[in-house]
Amino acid sequence: MRVFIAIDMPDSVKEYLRKVQKLLPEAKMLPVRDFHLTLKFIGELTPERVEKLKNLLGNVKFEKFTASTDEVGVFPSENYVRVVWIGLKPEEPIIELQQQIEKALEGEFKQDNSFKAHLTLARVKFIGDKERFIRELKDIKTEKISFEVDRFRLKKSTLTPEGPVYADLALFPQPL
Repeated sequence: MRVFIAIDMPDSVKEYLRKVQKLLPEAKMLPVRDFHLTLKFIGELTPERVEKLKNLLGNVKFEKFTASTDEVGVFPSENYVRVVWIGLKPEEPIIELQQQIEKALEGEFKQDNSFKAHLTLARVKFIGDKERFIRELKDIKTEKISFEVDRFRLKKSTLTPEGPVYADLALFPQPL
């Protein structure tokens, strides 16, 4: 099964992100339907490896923190846009959590050295006028919508023609 580690967004943030999606400049894009912060993409695993992953993630401990939405940006660059995202601030506690997860999985799963705290808004297929697109994207005024982070999830992703379908496999830290 295809798995990843993420923080789900509360409904208030999801509603706001849907509003921001409507402000995105015109281009051939596939808007995201379900919003989460991917802390680590793992990929295809056997059920036995998923159980090992759950055990390792059970060792991750962190202090809850508050984060908020920030500005809109693109990956990989303004010259070659494939993803439109909204950043999160402050990045430090998010990066700290992501690095704790990396450390817990060290030696068992491939390390990710290119983490950026963001929520994907849309995947871009084609942009007619790239300069206009970037200019209009930079003109989007974003709000700081805050949310509390007190847990993360191991999720399964099933790819369908309508887009990915997500299901929770485990919640961390485990409720007492």
